[in-house]
Amino acid sequence: MAIFDTPTEAFKALRPICVVITKEQTINNIQCLQSQLQNVGDAALQDLQEYVLFPLRFALRTPGPKQDRFLQSVVECINFIISRTCVRSQQLLCELFSDLSLCLSSPGHPGKLAITSEELKMAAVQGFDALLHSAYGDIVLALYKPDMLPAQGFIISILLTIAEREKSRQLQIHALKCLLTLILQCDCSEMHCSFDNSDLIRVGDLFASFLPGITLGMTRIISGDVKQGHLVTTYAIRVWYKVVCIVMANEQLSNIQHEKNMNYAAKSKHAELVIHRKPEWVKSTVSKLDVLLHKLCSCAAGNSHWKVRLEFIELVHHLLSNCSKSFKDSISHLLEILVRLVGDERQEVQTRCTQVLRQVSEECVVWENKDFTDVLSENLHALATALPRLMRTHDDQSKFISLSLLLGYLKLLGSKVNIVLNSTVHLGRLSKALIQILELDVTDVKIVEERQLTSEAANLHQSTPCSSSSNDLMTCGKPATQRKYFKYFNEERIFTLLQQVCRVLGYYGNLYLLVDHFMELYQESVMYRKQAALVINELLLGSAGLDVYVLHEKETPVSTEDFKATITSIVEEYTSMDNWHLVTNLDSENETGLNKNQPQFQGFTEGFHSGSQYSSLTVHTMNSNIWQICIQLEGIGYFARVLNKEFRLVLMTTLYPVLEKIGAETLLISQIARSTLVDMCQACGYASLQEMINQNLDYLVNTISLNLRRLDQHPHTPRVINVMFSYSDASFLPLVDDLVQDVLLSLDHYHIEKAQLIFTVLHSLLTALACWFPSVDPVQKKGKSHEASKSGITAEEIQSFFQEYQNLKRLAEGDIEGIDLDQTECEIPSQADPNVSCDHPDVKKELPTHIQISKDVMERCIHLLSDKSIKLRLKVLDVLELCVIVLQSNLNELLPMVHRAWSPIVQRLINDDSLVVLRAFKVLCTLADTCGDFLRNRVSKDIMPKVTRTLVKQASVSVKAGPIYSHTLPYKLQLAVLQGLGKLCEKLELCETDLDMVASTCLPYLSSRQPLKLQEAACSVFYHLAEVDPDATWLILNDLYCPDAYNPPHVSLPPIQLLGMGKQRNEFTDNVIHLLQNL
Repeated sequence: MAIFDTPTEAFKALRPICVVITKEQTINNIQCLQSQLQNVGDAALQDLQEYVLFPLRFALRTPGPKQDRFLQSVVECINFIISRTCVRSQQLLCELFSDLSLCLSSPGHPGKLAITSEELKMAAVQGFDALLHSAYGDIVLALYKPDMLPAQGFIISILLTIAEREKSRQLQIHALKCLLTLILQCDCSEMHCSFDNSDLIRVGDLFASFLPGITLGMTRIISGDVKQGHLVTTYAIRVWYKVVCIVMANEQLSNIQHEKNMNYAAKSKHAELVIHRKPEWVKSTVSKLDVLLHKLCSCAAGNSHWKVRLEFIELVHHLLSNCSKSFKDSISHLLEILVRLVGDERQEVQTRCTQVLRQVSEECVVWENKDFTDVLSENLHALATALPRLMRTHDDQSKFISLSLLLGYLKLLGSKVNIVLNSTVHLGRLSKALIQILELDVTDVKIVEERQLTSEAANLHQSTPCSSSSNDLMTCGKPATQRKYFKYFNEERIFTLLQQVCRVLGYYGNLYLLVDHFMELYQESVMYRKQAALVINELLLGSAGLDVYVLHEKETPVSTEDFKATITSIVEEYTSMDNWHLVTNLDSENETGLNKNQPQFQGFTEGFHSGSQYSSLTVHTMNSNIWQICIQLEGIGYFARVLNKEFRLVLMTTLYPVLEKIGAETLLISQIARSTLVDMCQACGYASLQEMINQNLDYLVNTISLNLRRLDQHPHTPRVINVMFSYSDASFLPLVDDLVQDVLLSLDHYHIEKAQLIFTVLHSLLTALACWFPSVDPVQKKGKSHEASKSGITAEEIQSFFQEYQNLKRLAEGDIEGIDLDQTECEIPSQADPNVSCDHPDVKKELPTHIQISKDVMERCIHLLSDKSIKLRLKVLDVLELCVIVLQSNLNELLPMVHRAWSPIVQRLINDDSLVVLRAFKVLCTLADTCGDFLRNRVSKDIMPKVTRTLVKQASVSVKAGPIYSHTLPYKLQLAVLQGLGKLCEKLELCETDLDMVASTCLPYLSSRQPLKLQEAACSVFYHLAEVDPDATWLILNDLYCPDAYNPPHVSLPPIQLLGMGKQRNEFTDNVIHLLQNL
């Protein structure tokens, strides 16, 4: 609470210090006055305003040099007073305005800024700002009379000099804020007096004289060093467009009464200083301002700080909204700048720019500006013509700006874009520009090299078929895909911008016209095909309003029927033989006979093998084909999003081709196809991929069956079957039983040409069967039965057994007295084979579907185990192993098949390539797990001698080998055989002779000179041998090296002598000791 609230009390307190200041002007006195003023209330100070200001003004006007510190104290005290009071007198306002000007005026050079301290300049600038804010009501207009032109000119000159040349950033900003206040455009939160049009015209007349100086000064600041900070640049832009809008506004120029202004100015002695804004003057000034405006655009529109770009949008908005008549020749350039910023990286700039564009577009419609569309059309045509050259020569930032401009023009045109598209010249320019810009870079060899994992190693979606496959894929999202690389740009944001261009074009344009035009380009040349497909895909997506950002809603949306008709025709073109079945690699036999559909690229280098059928096929060509297929697959996914559930009608023509591409060997094609399948499933409303396939199974099975009969014309059919099994469960099997038989029939007919491809399908089928119908491990079954027999036998069962035995014995001897023959006849069949019917003893029960399929497949495997192709033999062995796993639950069917397959398997083990031997030994281990005793003699006779001889021979090689040996195929074969040999002996319970043979074969591998993994594998063999015959194993190891001496328990017993006793430590010692300790 102030001490002096009444004018009387305040006067008594302030009078002494005011008198002192008039006599003695010192800093202490000024500070003493300011401290006293702090104890005076605002109301009392208002009444004493002129009294308190008098000594301060007197101090400023006193002749003679004054210290900057003293002047600063005086100005700060004046500032303190007027910031707490209102200036209600025009005379006082003008006098204070002049007094504050004196503080910054150079004594020796009137009209120029004095060389003073920054503190004094800051105090004076703040004083001007406080004075303008303290003016009561409309008395501030007194500053804008012709008589005040010199004073105004001086202050403006001073403020411009400070804003341009001072190094203090805060001082620059305050000077620019003061300029805004001076032109009645203050951006503070205080309430200001509102002025009518005549008052604003008076202000405009005054500042017309200063317009060149202010705009030039602000232009120099805006285009100056970026180190000055974004705030200085932002305020300079604001001053520039505020003062221009004050002088050149449409309302200002239309309401000027020239005669009145001239008469008003004639009464003043400064009449010659007044600018009369006649049309000639406006035209001349605008032409000069255009030069500055172009300079501003080059500096501010590309400024690195987003707030500067945001303020520049406000500049364009104010000029277009308020000065469109004056700057009518610059509207095109202003629109270009505005449109360029619509794609800015900052969201704030994008949002504001979009709002301004929408408002400008609406205003142009309201004004019925017929030239607006023509201007945009001409700019669009010129830009489309220059785009290919700009994309080839400019950097990515310039390309981004050019494409942002193109996008903005399309958004501004809105539905009127059809006026442009109806022109053949305009449409041709635009389409060719897009085609050239979107040219893909097809030089990356990695695209061709990357292959997806084949079904031998993993399933298509990298999980087993019995897992909740389809639902897992849906919840995990789409697989990651490779980004596209383009020839003329690198940044992903440029491609995103091009997508928006195409989508906006599809949103506003005539869909039929655009699709037909780009489809003609698609069919015209192979070089245009990928780009045209990209554009068509985005056109459809944008036409449906998906992932597109526009300024106005279109008047009439495209109907569903139009979408279906358009999409159907596009899908037919995409999936035609010439565009769908393209050569993507040279190694795959799946592509055999398809190069007739291969387009010829004249610009590419010659092929790898001149004279071959692929002499014209290069890596670039295959890469191009891969991307074309991927783009077409993406398009099908887009079309599904456009139609949603209506896409079910198109599903019959798209599901089969997409499934076919999921099974493609090229990784990129497979990934894109899976992503497309997910899009189709979601759009059609299916809960999972499995449900979608099951619901359309009749169509798929029918198509597959027809194609299997003409496999030479449809070599990719097995891929579809492979994918179907990968996304299904056990309920799927009865529905495709006939299909499996067709596959087997195709294998019989095409076992030379297509065996590898069909066996890939069979592998997928058997993998699914093994997962859908798991069987109990034979060891577990044996253990359970043994445990049951051990714990479940009772005295009553034993008694019943012997009674039955006696009855059967008497019956066999012919003694039938006391025996119920009817009961015996019924009991005997019950113990027979459960697969044999009681009514028809010679007819077996029908086998389960999966057992019968496994038998049929295993039958084919037996015949093809001796094929000359190593790749096929490897695939056959993998499928054979799966057949054994599926059939292990039915030994009556498995064992005869194993008997038939034994001879070919032995041949693969003892007389074949090392890779085949490795895979065949794996199959042998699986057979041992499932067949057990059935193979004991066969393995002992046919396999063990060959295996042991090979291991003995290789032991002498591996013991001398270096580190590189572990990467060779013989090493891998040794390791695999040693790792499986012990388990094989244990499962088959081999005889003592075979065990001795195996043990003696593995002893050399216990040497510390052998590779470490071979030593570990040999130790595992002895662990398994110890399970079969522990005593013999212990004795063999002690004969090699005996670490302990064994004394007989009694002196009468002979001493224990082992061959390993007394031996020195050797290369076998460590492994033998380790084994003996763990046996």
